[in-house]
Amino acid sequence: MSELTQPLGAFTRSVSGVSTSGSSLRDYWEGLSELTMSRLADNWEATTKKYREGQRASYFSAEFLMGRALLNNLVNLGLVEDARKALEDYGLNLTDVLDEEPDAALGNGGLGRLAACFMDSCATLNFPVVGYGILYRYGLFKQSFVDGFQKEEPDPWMENGSPFVVRREAEAKHVKFADMDVRAVPYDMPITGYGTANVNTLRLWKAEPLEEFDYDAFNSQRFTDAIVERERVNDLCRVLYPNDTTYEGKVLRVRQQYFFCSASLQCLIAEHKEAHGDIRSFGEYNSIQLNDTHPVLAIPELMRLLMDEEGLGWEDAWKIVSQTFAYTNHTVLAEALETWETSIFTKLFPRIYDIVAEMDRRFRAELAEAGFHPGKIEYMAPLSGGLVHMAWIACYASFSINGVAAIHSEILKRDTLHDWYDIWPERFNNKTNGVTPRRWLHNCNPRLAALLTEVLGDDSWVTDLDKLATIEERGNADIYRRLMEIKAENKRDFARWIKRRDGIDIPTDAIYDTIIKRLHEYKRQLMNALYILDLYFRIKDNPSLEVPPRVFIFGAKAAPGYKRAKAIIKFINEVAKLVNNDADTRGKITVLFVENYNVSPAEHIIPATDISEQISLAGKEASGTGNMKFMMNGALTLGTMDGATVEIVDAVGEENAYIFGAREEELPELRAHYNPREQYETVPGLKRVLDALVDGTVSDGGTGEFHDLLGSLLDGSSWETPDVYYVLGDFADYRATRDRMAADYANQEEWGRKAWINICRSGRFSSDRTIADYGRDIWGVKAAPIK
Repeated sequence: MSELTQPLGAFTRSVSGVSTSGSSLRDYWEGLSELTMSRLADNWEATTKKYREGQRASYFSAEFLMGRALLNNLVNLGLVEDARKALEDYGLNLTDVLDEEPDAALGNGGLGRLAACFMDSCATLNFPVVGYGILYRYGLFKQSFVDGFQKEEPDPWMENGSPFVVRREAEAKHVKFADMDVRAVPYDMPITGYGTANVNTLRLWKAEPLEEFDYDAFNSQRFTDAIVERERVNDLCRVLYPNDTTYEGKVLRVRQQYFFCSASLQCLIAEHKEAHGDIRSFGEYNSIQLNDTHPVLAIPELMRLLMDEEGLGWEDAWKIVSQTFAYTNHTVLAEALETWETSIFTKLFPRIYDIVAEMDRRFRAELAEAGFHPGKIEYMAPLSGGLVHMAWIACYASFSINGVAAIHSEILKRDTLHDWYDIWPERFNNKTNGVTPRRWLHNCNPRLAALLTEVLGDDSWVTDLDKLATIEERGNADIYRRLMEIKAENKRDFARWIKRRDGIDIPTDAIYDTIIKRLHEYKRQLMNALYILDLYFRIKDNPSLEVPPRVFIFGAKAAPGYKRAKAIIKFINEVAKLVNNDADTRGKITVLFVENYNVSPAEHIIPATDISEQISLAGKEASGTGNMKFMMNGALTLGTMDGATVEIVDAVGEENAYIFGAREEELPELRAHYNPREQYETVPGLKRVLDALVDGTVSDGGTGEFHDLLGSLLDGSSWETPDVYYVLGDFADYRATRDRMAADYANQEEWGRKAWINICRSGRFSSDRTIADYGRDIWGVKAAPIK
């Protein structure tokens, strides 16, 4: 009998209030989760205490896309088999119980998932690092499709609470706005490491009113007035990234950012003073990594706290700030860097605006004294054009500025942040992103994990992915065959999962060709859909055409205010309806758009995928992390030389990937002579595909959105050049490369060999390597294992 059997029954009864025989799967999930929490509680407390005593880092991020917690914790604590056996004693399957856990809706795309992988690696490496963010009630949104259109609904992931989120009432802080006072209550999530006793912390702040209810207003029958202030405060944590197409939406976004930055800094200062006494040593013991520009308000807020609350002068406070903050940039698009109207700052926190204004004055004086051109100074100034430039504040105050892939960092230095690089080149460095091999290989692909452990002789690769490089030479025909058998089994698992989840049938004897990422025009999901429509027309022209069976898998959410991205989702769903319901193409090509894509679906999709679509316009993707997850799981990359794909190709060679499209350095010259209408007229098949947008082949429901898509490609607009993301320019090469890939798949042994090489050379893309680089080069922290 498992040692967890009796405790599991007790915990389940305490949750459900009934006997185990009357408990639901949800009750068992809660019971097993509570039991898991009890097993890590002492180590969590010991880790927290140890980290507060020495040098440490804090990771500030607006999102942490954590995924489900129970399995991850069971694996890291070595309790999976105990849990499986304990549940079997009650006639239950561990997989069914795990499926009861909702995904923590605390993030959106790669930015949030990266933060989650980093938390995992920090814990595994015993690094004294704490994550800080917001406890969103609904997260981004729950996506559904209604007549092919994206519909957004609240995602109440924590309505019934979560055993893995612990309220720390005694450590609440007070955050003040000019028009609102808010109580910030921390909720902590334990982050277990693999093969270590250390348990790190993700601290998430929830906004609560100082007074829950206006009793006098209620007794005066002003019932709505009684809860107005409470709801205003709750808005701060209601959703991730509220729509900021309106002024009030922008105000709410800035409120959110200041709220969690202020609460986190107050917490760090209090802990530092308790451990070390003198506030002047704060920068010696603390490094704060700003994950993009969302937490940049931490810079003026720390200045405020040091000057107004701790009594320091500007120079002393600035010295601390400039040795504390490091900034990670996630975009090469200068127009995408956050700016806010100065009126928002004066409305919400006049003191913060005063500090930013003084920062601006000193910056201008410093550069003028150094002899820089007034135009350059105006462009780089924190305040200009009635806007607060968040990235400029980050670049001015941070001692480190890093990109997240080699090509991205070079573009930052050459283009996006070249003015800053000209003045402070020593601040710039690259930290190529990584993903945790625990969740994204060991946990989600147990068949492949078992094969790797067998060939290596042990499972040490789980914490040292570079060890896979030592078994590459052991690849042989038998290994490649087993690898393809594992992929086939994973496809069958995925097909069963999608049937159970959404009631959709998909074939399993097909190439699984996948693009899963945030829906954005530069990521070019539209080009993918145009290819599928072109292939459909080719089959219709010649029904006997030999086409390797393929399943085209999409997963993506579009921001609620991003109309064109939502139109692309509608178009993909229309193509799916056309292709999947035509007898001529049924069984040859299938299109699947996975609804409400997030971490848990990814854990099913990635192990089953043969081809990883990384097709963004070269020079636009900062890094990508999905490309790394696919590589680890034996999918071959089909993509442009963009983001971390450049480094993947450097690792495996172009012969073990499928690369197409214009290179980043070629685009300026190509653009100079580019006319998308020439592509429309001369590229075979392209005119027919584009005309399908408006000739009735597919329907946009009378919205005119497909006309806008076509216009954006062929004509542009007064504010946008035609085909700004070069979809038509790269289309012919994309089609040829994709057709060649499909033909190559027929040679299963050769395909397996390429997949084996990709897996064995994926070590450099472990987030353990990335975090080791951050710890050594930026934070200056060392492992601090508890006894």
